[in-house]
Amino acid sequence: MRKIGLLVVAAALAVPFVWWPSIAQGRDGVALFSQYLGLGALIAMAFSHLIATRWPGVEMLFGPLDQSYRLHKWLGIGAMVAILLHDTIDAEMRGLGRETALVELAETLGEISLYGLLILVVITIATFIPYHLWKWTHRFIGIFFVFGAFHYLFILKPFNNGDPLGLYMLLVCVVGIVAYAWTSAPRGLRPSRSYEIIHVTQQGDAVAVDLAPKGRPLRHRAGQFAFFRFSGAGFSEPHPFTISAAPNETGDLRLTVAPLGDLTSHVAHSLKAGQAVQVDGPYGHFGRAKGHQVWIGAGVGVTPFVALAQALPAEAPPVTFIYCIRDRDNAAHLAELESLAASKSNLDLVLWQSQTRGRLSATTLAAEIPDLATRKVLFCGPIEMRRSLAKDLPKQGVDQKNFLYEEFEIRTGIGLRRLVAWLWQSHLAKSA
Repeated sequence: MRKIGLLVVAAALAVPFVWWPSIAQGRDGVALFSQYLGLGALIAMAFSHLIATRWPGVEMLFGPLDQSYRLHKWLGIGAMVAILLHDTIDAEMRGLGRETALVELAETLGEISLYGLLILVVITIATFIPYHLWKWTHRFIGIFFVFGAFHYLFILKPFNNGDPLGLYMLLVCVVGIVAYAWTSAPRGLRPSRSYEIIHVTQQGDAVAVDLAPKGRPLRHRAGQFAFFRFSGAGFSEPHPFTISAAPNETGDLRLTVAPLGDLTSHVAHSLKAGQAVQVDGPYGHFGRAKGHQVWIGAGVGVTPFVALAQALPAEAPPVTFIYCIRDRDNAAHLAELESLAASKSNLDLVLWQSQTRGRLSATTLAAEIPDLATRKVLFCGPIEMRRSLAKDLPKQGVDQKNFLYEEFEIRTGIGLRRLVAWLWQSHLAKSA
């Protein structure tokens, strides 16, 4: 996550304090604090909607999309906490005027916004709730932002909408509403690239899908991903997939789909030549690291490394690619990778078969690569494997900043399960 983006958010949250000293004169401090919490919630939600647009400047400001979406999530959670506190702490002040029907409506919409957002945030962080239900309900979050903006504009407050602070908050509301309108617009109105499936081939346990452009092609870098929406595949929602081939002159794309969940299983078994595909992207900064590297791909996590291996320049420093597989028969793109390793002197392919060598760990990796501490380690694979390596690689001399990966998850929880598991393990340890 880029520091500049965090600084921009922090600065936006701090702007109201420019005018706060004059507003605070003769006012109830507790009520003022509650008023600020309401403003802060609107600012945080506006940024959250802005990130959700995936506009080109989002990654430039906040970092790669996987990191931007983490900020998106925490801005939403922070806004929800601020709204709850705003509702709990009395924000009413004397001498602000009399209530009208419009003020009463603003209060009612504020209450609706509070409870609506609370329900949607709970659905978001409760990852056991099915993805399709979360996706369907998540689109209503912008409506509750609009209700919150109406609440702010017409509620009694210690400054006017035409004051500098009032105009600043009006701009915040406009940005949030425009961003929500953009993400809610029909997909045909949003820019995307039209492609057609030309081949679907089996690759171990996965399928490789080759796409040809029907117009202006997508321009991407090796290691990036995009959102793909397939026609006639039984669903209309786009889904992110890594582009598993390096850029080429024709603009053709390839993605590799493993049937790991309900959605990807459905995709893997529904695709066929001739289907139309809408592609939105590219996104991500994976593979931009320089210097001596170790790549670790496990399962369908091989996909970015196939593209990176294809694009690896002859003058690049040597790369060791540890490809973790169960056996050769289930390994996607294995023949292609072996051919690339044979033709590129700076690409060393190491097959790590779990059936014979066990699971890869930081200890076994260090034994395989003696100079591991001097290299950058790029990883793509199962979450538990990533967490294990992230925990143990520093013991082998690998700095945390040199362990690079993308959290390829649009929806994540807040770590409650891990917290409960840690508390339970701690309890068992004390009881032993």
